[in-house]
Amino acid sequence: MEAAETEDISQLMHRIGEAARAAARVLAIASTEAKNTALLEAAASLRRRNNEILSKNAEDMKAGADKGLNAAMLDRLELNDDRIEGMASGLETIAALPDPIGTVLEDHERPNGLRIQRVRVPIGVIGVIYESRPNVTADAGSLCLKAGNAAILRGGSESFHSSRAIMQSLAEGLKAAGLPEAAIQLVPTTDRACVGEMLTMTDFIDVIVPRGGKSLIERITAESRVPLFKHLEGNCHSYVNADADPDMARKVVLNAKMRRTGICGATETLLIDRAAVAGMLAPILDDLIAAGCEVRGDAEVQAVDSRINPATEADWDTEYLDSIIAVKVVDGVDDAIDHIARHGSDHTDCIITENAAAADEFVRKVDSAIVLVNASTQFADGGEFGMGAEIGISTGKLHARGPVGVEQLTSSKYVVRGQGQTRP
Repeated sequence: MEAAETEDISQLMHRIGEAARAAARVLAIASTEAKNTALLEAAASLRRRNNEILSKNAEDMKAGADKGLNAAMLDRLELNDDRIEGMASGLETIAALPDPIGTVLEDHERPNGLRIQRVRVPIGVIGVIYESRPNVTADAGSLCLKAGNAAILRGGSESFHSSRAIMQSLAEGLKAAGLPEAAIQLVPTTDRACVGEMLTMTDFIDVIVPRGGKSLIERITAESRVPLFKHLEGNCHSYVNADADPDMARKVVLNAKMRRTGICGATETLLIDRAAVAGMLAPILDDLIAAGCEVRGDAEVQAVDSRINPATEADWDTEYLDSIIAVKVVDGVDDAIDHIARHGSDHTDCIITENAAAADEFVRKVDSAIVLVNASTQFADGGEFGMGAEIGISTGKLHARGPVGVEQLTSSKYVVRGQGQTRP
């Protein structure tokens, strides 16, 4: 029986919030050893319970297919042995990271003898609202824990059974470490009213991290009274400069689009210099089409290959999360940068070039959370940045930007020590 059947949503969320706030006080002073023990025991539990988690995921996959979820959404939802091992390894990587809490960020003495330090501290209670991907349950819960925060997780209805199975492993880890089980809580119902409640829980939740589709982010942005680390859509670009290495361009573009089309770091638009069209575009298009990708291009791209469908103006603004890519010819690096400024989502953008000056200009002028040179946009991932995992890619500019990992889930406070000074 779901909790919502025995108490109303407001009561349920109030109870969860109170428990999280109490747990946060314990976590704020928890030892590094205790937090790491919880993470390592949770990782071991994930491995032990691999078959059970896969069984619950199979239930979600069947329900998702019956519901008509597209291939990209089903890919996000699916778990397998490798993905469960990836979650477990991610927990171990997070455990191996330095504990950020208590780190002295600044330390100086004033002329009057006051010693002023700025020290890293937990934020408190983090709310995470996400869709489809059950691995976020492990990633978000473990990152919040390492940073000394309590977490309230509201996963998508599509991944409900998978997320609950993963949550059991996190709970086992907390119990083994002697930490409060309420340190990580998964909202135990699919009722959408829980989201609305979370957005008003200013007494209990310090910040909310939304992770999902555009409609979810827009709703949360419009309705939330709690501060947000916003993760907007990933309309990512790969730009093939005139001075790109042709073989590198083929390899990077194919990976950036087709490795996993349903993740936020997948390239959605390919820009290519007019000077590179004759020598590089046809093989890139061949690779994409052979991999099952639909290509939509402007008139110059269509002239290169009769299989290209015409692109509309809307295509430049679309996050497909599918085997579709829009391709446009541009006049050099400034034209590419202008296109990204008009149509991008400030998420992740890449230049492929052997020209150091062009690369430097691109890096300096493209105002995205992640800018890559000669590397696939699919590297837009906290795990690939050495963070173990991430809660999401923040495209905002306040507090956290880019992958949100352990350090990004902290704040700071000033500690001032004196010897009886009074202010004149």
